[in-house]
Amino acid sequence: MATTIFIVDDHYMVIEGIRSLLQHEKDVEWTGHAMTADSCLAFLRQQQPDVILMDINLPDKSGIDLCKEVKEKYPAVFIIGLSTFNQQSFIQKMMDNGASGYVLKNATQEELMEAINAVIKGKTYLSDEVAQSLRKSSLVAAPLLTRREKEVLELIAGGMTNNEIAEKIFVSASTVDTHRKNLLAKLDAKNTAELVKLAFFHKLITVEN
Repeated sequence: MATTIFIVDDHYMVIEGIRSLLQHEKDVEWTGHAMTADSCLAFLRQQQPDVILMDINLPDKSGIDLCKEVKEKYPAVFIIGLSTFNQQSFIQKMMDNGASGYVLKNATQEELMEAINAVIKGKTYLSDEVAQSLRKSSLVAAPLLTRREKEVLELIAGGMTNNEIAEKIFVSASTVDTHRKNLLAKLDAKNTAELVKLAFFHKLITVEN
């Protein structure tokens, strides 16, 4: 049975280019295209394709936000991010919002088919350039923490509150709060959950408390 494909992109030449790359593939069935997020959502209310090739730069809404919305409403639909952008932040946000793959618009026919076949099987697919970009970003050096900051970080990861940490290490709760704010800044984290995630990523803490 053929894999049904839908594309969301605001450039007709890109749509036509990808359609021409895939039109002779016997295992692929083209179901159409949308040039805005709204028209994509309208199409999905009628039918759902197996795979959406989704541009991240749309005129009415970011493809990153659209990806999240589609995955929440139609979790069975696989999404492959499609972009000229190779920045780690775009790739990571798209993947965090539920995309199963990410390819650049200069992808070959072979690469597009690899991506489609991979995501249909439940795998994640990143084109070589994209994977390389993520690898480079993961080589960013871990921030330097003081001994006390490391101690506080481990206790935060253990789920302790500021007051509990203060009691444990014999300092005031406001001192702990200062350490927490410094840790958020040093790891560029928006909240405690992200702080702990980044701490594990940088191997600043290795075992969950």
